[in-house]
Amino acid sequence: MNAQQTSWREALQVYAKPAALRMFFLGFASGLPLLLVLGTLSFWLREAGIELHVIGMVTWVGLAYGFKWVWAPLVDRLPIPILSRLMGRRRSWLILSQCMVAVSLLAMAFCDPKQALQPMVIFTLITAFASATQDITLDAYRIECAPAHEQAALAATYQTGYRLAMIWAGAGSLALAAFFADGNLAYDQSAWKAAYSIMAASMLVGIVTVFLSPEPKTEVSLKRGALSAERLSQYQQKYPNHSHRRAQLSVWFYEAALLPFIDFFSRYRWQAVTILALIATYRISDVVMGVMANPFYADLGFSKEEVAAVSKVFGLIMTLVGAFAGGAIASRIGVMRTLFLGGLLSAATNLLFSALALRGHDTAFLVLTVSADNFAGGLASAAFVAYLSGLTNVAYSATQYALFSSVMLILPKFLAGFSGVAVQSVGYATFFTATAAIGVPVLILVVLAGVVRKKKTPHEAASGTVQD
Repeated sequence: MNAQQTSWREALQVYAKPAALRMFFLGFASGLPLLLVLGTLSFWLREAGIELHVIGMVTWVGLAYGFKWVWAPLVDRLPIPILSRLMGRRRSWLILSQCMVAVSLLAMAFCDPKQALQPMVIFTLITAFASATQDITLDAYRIECAPAHEQAALAATYQTGYRLAMIWAGAGSLALAAFFADGNLAYDQSAWKAAYSIMAASMLVGIVTVFLSPEPKTEVSLKRGALSAERLSQYQQKYPNHSHRRAQLSVWFYEAALLPFIDFFSRYRWQAVTILALIATYRISDVVMGVMANPFYADLGFSKEEVAAVSKVFGLIMTLVGAFAGGAIASRIGVMRTLFLGGLLSAATNLLFSALALRGHDTAFLVLTVSADNFAGGLASAAFVAYLSGLTNVAYSATQYALFSSVMLILPKFLAGFSGVAVQSVGYATFFTATAAIGVPVLILVVLAGVVRKKKTPHEAASGTVQD
């Protein structure tokens, strides 16, 4: 644990710093596309008459988030012509990916899944790819713009913006679709077109923030340049017959694609298995359950207006409380203890969905369920982002964090694809109970990972602090 715990006042003061405020708006841009290609889209598809098992499989486009480590080395090392020279490496990639998200969301708005599902799936996949690219860059930006002891607070404001965007993309888009809908029609494509067009315009929040934000300054670039020159010289001495261009490409590939992974596994060796197992399963109960949440509300008879109202009011409040509580608690008692608490609450709140399935259409119980779920999600996410940031070496921040966050999503997203089949087989109540049960082994992994955490991480070493 921390050698010296901070006071509650010191833990809260960091939220007023410019970096923390910037992360709130950038977190909003990061969180906006997620539900628009998953949960909200599933509601749209269900209303259009798409079968549950098809909806579950469509959510496999979310696996793009699980494989972003594949192209993360390019984001980490490859400059964008002209744009990178004008804005810097991180900001240029952020602008490019955010514009791609906005355009592809707009394209989704003009699709009608009831008439042709394939174009919708294609544009959804493009949105997910662009969103994952934005996440790669933004994670690196967050890690590089503040020291290790501020990462929990940055994670909290990032997650607050992220969760707020999810509410806007979830409850907000449902409310917009209901507002623009023709009450005489059971399904109105024009209403969803208007809702997704407004969602596309909402990406301007992130775009404007990037233009107003500074490029992070680290000493890594200078050290990296010196090491690259040394490796190039060694390569040319070893292979004198190779052209200079071939030598440059070989060294670049080694540094961009191999070194980030070599660094992580050389630091943790066999203990890396425990870390990756925790990362792969920490959000499993939330992700698997979340895909069926909106179809569940629809099948229970809740209207779009009811779901939007509950999520917008109670979901928003409890998300903000959970995220800020997670950041403050992590700064006060340590990341690992907060991580354990978040995992416990995330699994337990799924049982409320099971109870709601048994109670039926009960608005008061829906309020309780959504409130508890959002509080647990906000707290757990803030602690988890801080934990992953602490594992990252700032020399390879984009690639290593992409590896961690990809591992975090691959298994949950894969299992979530079968969620519709599971619900059709066992019913909602049993399904939600099962998602709570699969969160229990995660708590054991948190305890085991806490032992590994005692080792000083590179990001903490760079800032001269040791956490947990």
